[in-house]
Amino acid sequence: MSIQDRVIAIIAEQAVLDPADVTPDATLEELGIDSLGLVESIFAIEEAFDITIPFNANEPDKSDFDISSVASIIAGIEKLVAEQAGS
Repeated sequence: MSIQDRVIAIIAEQAVLDPADVTPDATLEELGIDSLGLVESIFAIEEAFDITIPFNANEPDKSDFDISSVASIIAGIEKLVAEQAGS
């Protein structure tokens, strides 16, 4: 399963949606994911990929991690996974 597929599956689970309903251009808000759902998604993604996401739930606007869309989250995860593999 690709990184994109795994991230979409995790987000779909948090939003109680079918993974087919989660498109890369969708925002978390459009998917019905609130701040608690976002935090739960971040934790699930960190656990699934054994990475640490630089995200502060208390100040999401000040985070270096882009959560503006599913595609931006996937791109950020791919970068973190690649960095971890290179270290």
